[in-house]
Formats: sequence, structure tokens, C-alpha cells
Amino acid sequence: MKVMRSVATAVSVGMVVSVALVGQASAKGEQSEFAKVRTATAQYHNEAVAIAAGYTPTDECVPRMGYHYVNFRLFGAPLDPMKPAALIYAPNGNGGRKLIAVEYFVVDADQDLSTQNSIVPSLFGKSFDGPMPGHGHGMPVHYDLHAYIWTTNPGGTLATWNPEVTCPAN
Repeated sequence: MKVMRSVATAVSVGMVVSVALVGQASAKGEQSEFAKVRTATAQYHNEAVAIAAGYTPTDECVPRMGYHYVNFRLFGAPLDPMKPAALIYAPNGNGGRKLIAVEYFVVDADQDLSTQNSIVPSLFGKSFDGPMPGHGHGMPVHYDLHAYIWTTNPGGTLATWNPEVTCPAN
């Protein structure tokens, strides 16, 4: 009986350690992927470079999110983590803007909000939000995912909203 209890304890400890190591590996893998995206998007800290690359700035600052610079050529394109459809900037306190996040966008196949695609897109181990209506005239029903890779987000890197992002008063 004592031997069986020792074996059971050893197996339990081994399982806990295994789960912890898998969790650490997953977190390290995720961080590695974010590092690759940071490398691919580092040039966009310069807004002029982002605009020259096809990212169109918006004048509206979305509270708890920021200003979206959208590359419409990437809407409907195959999903590539190194080529986000949008870059998100926040006021930098000096009248300018700083890059804080990227956003991925996948057009909903049937454009019907009452259905969900059989495969919801995902990146970095997280499913996209959606389907949701477009946020402006002509924007299609879509799925999206935010990644706050250039700033801290108390809700997590892949949370939709970031309570630390504030917009200037109009």
C-alpha cells in the first residue's frame, strides 16, 4: 500500500511538472512568435514608413485601443503573422503617435453574422473575435485579433482592449 501511494505521488508530481513544462514551452513559443512580429514591424515605429508601405491612418482614436492604420491590400489576403492588416498607434504625449499593437483581419466567408465559419481563424494559440460587422462604411463582416506587442496590456498581449490606452479629448 505504501509503495502504491509513493508511486501515485511520483506520477502526480511528474504530471504536474510535465504540465508546467508544457505551459512554459507554450509561453516561450508564443514570446518567440511575438519577437518575430516585432522584428517584422519595427520599421513602422516611423509613421511615414508605415504610410509608404500602404497603411492608411485614421483620425479616430478608439478608446482603450488607439488609432488604426489599415493596409486595405491585406484584407482578404492569406493570413501572414508578419504582415498584419492594421497597425495601432497611441498618443505619445508629445502630440505624436507611437506604435503599440498590430491587428489581424480575416474576411468572413459568407458575410452572414448569424453563422460562424466552420474554422475560426487563430494565431498565437488564440481564436479571433467574430464574426462581427464592419466598423465603417464598406468594411465587410470579419474576424479580428489584436496583439499589443509594443506596449504592456494588463489584460494580456492578445486582449482586444487595453485599459492603459487613452485618447485625447475632442
